[in-house]
Amino acid sequence: MKTKIAVAKGDGIGPEIMASVLRIFEAANVQLDYEYVEMGKSYFDAGHSTGMTAAAKETIERLGLLFKGPMETPKGKGVKSINVTARKVWNTYANQRDFRSLNGVDTVFSKAGIPINLTIVRENIEDTYGGIEHLLTNDVAVGRRMITRPGSAQVIRYAFEMARRKGYAKLACGHKANIMKLTDGMFLETFYEIAKEYPDIEASDIIVDDLCMKLVSRPELFQAIVLTNLQGDIVSDLCAGLVGGLGFAPSANIGDNISIFEAVHGTAPDIAGRGIANPTALLLSGILMLRYLGFSTAAADIENALLYTLEQGVHTGDFGDKSTAAANTESFADAVIANLGQVPAKGAVVAQPDAAITINHDKPSINKLTITSPNTTQEMVGVDVFVESGKQPQELAEIAKGKETDLFKLVMISNRGTQVWPTGSIFTELVNEYRIRFEKKDGAEVTQKDLLNIAAELSDDLKVCSVEFLMKFDGKIGYTLAQGQ
Repeated sequence: MKTKIAVAKGDGIGPEIMASVLRIFEAANVQLDYEYVEMGKSYFDAGHSTGMTAAAKETIERLGLLFKGPMETPKGKGVKSINVTARKVWNTYANQRDFRSLNGVDTVFSKAGIPINLTIVRENIEDTYGGIEHLLTNDVAVGRRMITRPGSAQVIRYAFEMARRKGYAKLACGHKANIMKLTDGMFLETFYEIAKEYPDIEASDIIVDDLCMKLVSRPELFQAIVLTNLQGDIVSDLCAGLVGGLGFAPSANIGDNISIFEAVHGTAPDIAGRGIANPTALLLSGILMLRYLGFSTAAADIENALLYTLEQGVHTGDFGDKSTAAANTESFADAVIANLGQVPAKGAVVAQPDAAITINHDKPSINKLTITSPNTTQEMVGVDVFVESGKQPQELAEIAKGKETDLFKLVMISNRGTQVWPTGSIFTELVNEYRIRFEKKDGAEVTQKDLLNIAAELSDDLKVCSVEFLMKFDGKIGYTLAQGQ
């Protein structure tokens, strides 16, 4: 019986490259059946604010797997990216992107004889991709960067399982915990907690800026790297540049119920319809999908045919030897099909027995909610009140000190994260948004209402933009100090 999957052809060059990839699958006798779904720019234009029809959503949720071409989100219409929305709505929490040197694709590293073979696993749901932003003043915009312990654990455990499955000996965690001590700090802490379950894999961590430097100078140092969402997005595109560009970078978005395999390059509207697009990235993503579905033999046959084709110098116009004629999309696919059964001289893939992998088709009755430590003790210890003001720090302090009570004392005022009261520097340049921090006095017991009352009192004299409680969890502070505090 054939496995049925949802297919979205995509926008721009999407339909052309998807047709070529599915033709290769058919020639390789891949046991798949397709239900085509309506998604992308034309459906935004037709008034579907999510970029997909209700029928498309139902089909994907029923089948549990989407194979999609590149899609465009209309600009300037206030709509969210269809690509990001699909990944988040269906909780495809792990984005896996494999980068390897390919025959016939010349790069700085291939010319130097340095082979690249590494995998980036990126958290796919949280971080700044929550898109939660506010203008606090006309001059100050704030975005919430959410990192959660359950979300971190999901993607990190997937990364360790992936590393073990691929036979990797080591996995690194890229982070910026030296600066973002609570958000990246939580991600890094979770990484080392889960690493204890995988003693066969060497776990290490590296600050993301140092990671980027090492990736462009000594990429052979790494086998697999797991990162938070935004950092992983940047680093994965950097790695695509190491192997020839996004046209050679497959992408898999893995969830517990629904997974998405896609090409992450653009829709290239300037060449759409001309039949000259490079289908390699989508084909490599399809090969990842075949392995995910358990079709290991077909995946190896197609990958070897692709590597052999590239090794023979067959290329589309965007890469390869410019002194030889470029293949178009169809003739490139024809060459891969003709080479099924061939094995490249370099980088051949060994076919593994087909695996029995079953997609989970059970539809949950309620939304899954994960709380990792429900018995954690919590204590309210203060409040940060963010206000709009053009006053000087000392003037603000006089207003705020007038709001002190038997419960609270004023401890700090900051601007753009830097302390400007009770101490600071005259050289610190200011904007019109401040953070005023009150902490409870020794022995005081405070409630949410007490904390909100401070903001209410300040609102008599200042415009209050936002309020954040200062908390302790199991006795550890759950907030950061200001620069210079």
